[in-house]
Amino acid sequence: MNITRNNVDALNALVTVEIAKSDYAAKVEKVLADYRKNAAIPGFRKGAVPMSLIQKQYGKAILLEEVNKLLQDNLNKYLVEEKLDILGNPLPKVTEDFNWDVENYKFEFELGLAPEFSVDLTAKNDLVHYKIVADDKMLNDQVARIQKQYGKLIAKNTVEEGNDVSGIFANEEKGINNRTTLSLDVFADKKTAKEFIGKKVGDVITLNTKGLFDDDHKLMDFLAVGHDDVHGLDIEVTFTIDEVTTHEPAVLDQELFDKLFGPKVITSVDELKAKIKEDAEKQFAQQADQKFLNDVTEFLIANTKFGLPAEFLKKWIQTAGENPLSAEEAEAEYAKSENGLRYQLIEGKIIQENNLQITFEDLKTFTSEVIKKQMAQFGQMNPTDEDVQGIVARVMSNQDEVKRLSEQVMNEKMLNLFKEKVKAKSKEVSYDDFIKAMYGEI
Repeated sequence: MNITRNNVDALNALVTVEIAKSDYAAKVEKVLADYRKNAAIPGFRKGAVPMSLIQKQYGKAILLEEVNKLLQDNLNKYLVEEKLDILGNPLPKVTEDFNWDVENYKFEFELGLAPEFSVDLTAKNDLVHYKIVADDKMLNDQVARIQKQYGKLIAKNTVEEGNDVSGIFANEEKGINNRTTLSLDVFADKKTAKEFIGKKVGDVITLNTKGLFDDDHKLMDFLAVGHDDVHGLDIEVTFTIDEVTTHEPAVLDQELFDKLFGPKVITSVDELKAKIKEDAEKQFAQQADQKFLNDVTEFLIANTKFGLPAEFLKKWIQTAGENPLSAEEAEAEYAKSENGLRYQLIEGKIIQENNLQITFEDLKTFTSEVIKKQMAQFGQMNPTDEDVQGIVARVMSNQDEVKRLSEQVMNEKMLNLFKEKVKAKSKEVSYDDFIKAMYGEI
């Protein structure tokens, strides 16, 4: 057997595999002999069927199977030995006049080669790593929400100042039909709030969405419309009132503090605000980190330049799935997946150059922390190590869970590396300003 490679260019190669009769003959003869031993053909005793008849019935199929096995095994071995970093899988070149009736065969495979490139994490950039702070307005609003949530709810028939109103926003043409609850101070214009005063359950109010709220993004929640639809949305919607309520705020006393956090953990309003601030900023840090990770990813894709064997990959995409794609479908699929492929290559290079490895202990520790957080959400604040490790063992026996958790661990390692090496600006913002930055509005 002879395998040779011709590098068409830096990203494409052609591998030729030549198989001689001496490479496969013994294997084919052995399989035919095994068939003969077990063949049950009318008119012949078992094991006494003439080899010529076995050859005639099974010879071509066995030849194809053994040559293909030999071909795949040796091609894969060659790729490993030559340390070829390929994209996709080798694609056989189709030869219309290929002849299986000869003794020696020649097969050709197209290869798409991974590009050579470097990643500069210290390159100049305009990236921002946000630090989100819980400002006084947010803390006061959260305290008010707590008082409202734990206060006494009183149903009413007529809307008055300070009431909450539940009902359905609707617009048939836009497919809007969403039940929501809102307070009258949510509207940008006080005149809108006044339209509700004096209305009763069952009344219908017609509103225009343009400038309805101080932030158009609130339309996403109250009308259940997508982000792309909210900007400049200028339509009429109806709001049908089906419930009016008012709240008698809960008293900020020790009984409420204990109900929220356990006995004597919080003993004053100032401590309550400090606890809210601490918890909120932990959650905000996770959101800020995720945005930073996403922004660095986009920056690296845009600024790490390398070519791809695009035509090869499009041909490979046509045959890679369960159902073959047309050339046009493969072109569209390649366009959708190109950036993802580029980042896979960039990420692989970063992992290799910075020796980012996931150990069993890394995975076990990360899983333990995830489980503790989940248990805390259900009121189990101090689970025993034995309980936690028992759940960890069950989770890590599931390969799908292990894969998902491994991806999260690697994301965390990548994030820490980016924080260390990417020279981004740090900016302190309120949560509202962070949301605007998320959508590119500041």
